[in-house]
Amino acid sequence: MKPGLPLIRHYLQFKDFRAEEYAYLFERAAIIKKRFKNYEKYTPLVDRTLAMIFEKASTRTRVSFEAGMYQMGGSVVHLTTGDSQLGRAEPVEDSARVISRMVDIVMIRTYEQSKLESFAAHSRVPVINGLTNEYHPCQILADVYTYIEHRGSIAGKVVAWVGDGNNMAHTWLQAAEILGFTVHISTPRGYEVNLDVAGLRSADSFKVFKDPLEACRGADLVTTDVWTSMGYESENEARRSAFADWCVDAEMMAVAKPDALFMHCLPAHRGEEVAAEVIDGPQSVVWDEAENRMHVQKALMEYLLLGRIG
Repeated sequence: MKPGLPLIRHYLQFKDFRAEEYAYLFERAAIIKKRFKNYEKYTPLVDRTLAMIFEKASTRTRVSFEAGMYQMGGSVVHLTTGDSQLGRAEPVEDSARVISRMVDIVMIRTYEQSKLESFAAHSRVPVINGLTNEYHPCQILADVYTYIEHRGSIAGKVVAWVGDGNNMAHTWLQAAEILGFTVHISTPRGYEVNLDVAGLRSADSFKVFKDPLEACRGADLVTTDVWTSMGYESENEARRSAFADWCVDAEMMAVAKPDALFMHCLPAHRGEEVAAEVIDGPQSVVWDEAENRMHVQKALMEYLLLGRIG
């Protein structure tokens, strides 16, 4: 950490920040996005370097972080397990000690949350979770911001989660508790969310439904994810069978509120977790959602490196 900077903060799961911090980040994301759309140069991170470490490949995570850092005036180092010691015998703690002496901020997209936490514990600079098996906070940051952008405050609203009880579902549960909305969860038997992983203080911010149609009834936002997340490909056929009734289709959107939005973190498989008429329909905001990854992550990096602006 360079002299004069705030105390080091990491962003490893959604509950790492308070509601007022999220309010600030959403305000900053709106300002940063407006500047981007108006072609206004804004480079507060000149001479700062972001290291991106990928054990799980990604199109959106790489492009959004890399383009965002360059737009903010910084530079980027891209590492994978194939071209670094991370995929070999060096302990993650040693990698953290070395890499964090050479860059200003680190984004990691990996498998186990424990590996990310170990890296952060031995890092001299902020560490951001670009995705783990347990959580996906940057995606939910973008999703909530996209809802606010289209419909205003998410407080008091209902988000229907249809599909796997995965890292996205765990993070939606954390967001609901912090930001004051409710999640309706519907997953196939055997694919439920792990409430211990979500780490909630109470059960007041979510309801569980056996029937995905009922989970969508009255929802302000309906969202889903692929049936088979990266790292679970061996379960693909079993999941196809188990998830057959958990495809977000026109009938599910019809029982949601008339102005309900549809989101998906992408990539999507039309005809599996979502019908083509939904993801390509008028209620879908998936392309805004994808773009907003970049804008909220720019606000996040600015906050972690510079603190509050103004």
